[in-house]
Amino acid sequence: MRIHSWIFIVGALAVMPCASAQTLVTERSISVEAAQEAARTALEHCRKEGHRVTVTVLDHAARTKAILRDDGASPHSVQHSMNKAYTALTYREPSGDFGKRATGSPTGAGALHLDKVATAAGGLPIRAGNDVVGSIGVSGSRGSPGSPGGATDTRCAQAGIDRIAQGLGG
Repeated sequence: MRIHSWIFIVGALAVMPCASAQTLVTERSISVEAAQEAARTALEHCRKEGHRVTVTVLDHAARTKAILRDDGASPHSVQHSMNKAYTALTYREPSGDFGKRATGSPTGAGALHLDKVATAAGGLPIRAGNDVVGSIGVSGSRGSPGSPGGATDTRCAQAGIDRIAQGLGG
């Protein structure tokens, strides 16, 4: 009987921390409508500058909310815009800033081997106050006529965020 009592006590103690554990989590995330608006605005901004790009918007959990590939944008720009958005989301900073940090330090080299990580500029986190609720990545076709490059990609991405900024509140 004594051994059964100890088993019961140990079992009860093991379960007790779980009794007060939070069961549901509420997370803030960008809506599909806001993602589409940000993507459209970024694409239009690049178009006005004469560039053909792909824009990808991810939600807070790295799920794709919107992808727009302009006519004439290179095929690899789809993957690259996604990688830029993913990097900005997961590192909570612009993809270009991450790239400078990762390539400028021998200790940062490990991250460069991770799937979907980009070091090029053009990916930005989308914030509502201190919360990262999504990200946007813009990529053109570097080296071909009309290719924007990282600085232009970033300006286009920022235009998309600026368009939805009022709805992000804080």
